[in-house]
Amino acid sequence: MVILGIDPGLAIVGYGVIDYKAPNFRTISFGAITTKAGEPINKRIATVYDDLRTVIERYHPEAIAIEELFFNTNQKTGIQVAMARGAIILAAEHCGIPCFEYTPLQVKQSVVGFGRAEKHQVIAMVRSMLKLGTELKLDDTADALAIAICHAHSSASRLGPYFNQK
Repeated sequence: MVILGIDPGLAIVGYGVIDYKAPNFRTISFGAITTKAGEPINKRIATVYDDLRTVIERYHPEAIAIEELFFNTNQKTGIQVAMARGAIILAAEHCGIPCFEYTPLQVKQSVVGFGRAEKHQVIAMVRSMLKLGTELKLDDTADALAIAICHAHSSASRLGPYFNQK
């Protein structure tokens, strides 16, 4: 199963594409979609949508996994990320790819085995599971790969996809 994991954001959208054939993972691609600070929000959202459509068309994922919005104290940032998530979900829908959402706690639990794991632990496990070295540099990209791994683990259960599909 080819899975596209996405760590949503407005400035940086991390993405990671993996192929999962239980119990093995293979990294296909990873990277980031970036938007320019200072550009109007509508142009930034359009960039996220258009660039993600390009990623989807290039790798033909069977599922898209996205992190649920973690709302911190900065409401403006939360609203902007929510708008970017909307563009991501719309791109998935327009491409006919089912989209699944996972909380940060679910992702950490799935990848590290502990829902309160720290960022460096998640990155270390992603590198280990996907046999990646120092080429994995961006936190957003590591998070996207972790989200894809989480979906792979969840979809291994026959019922997993039905509980998480949005």
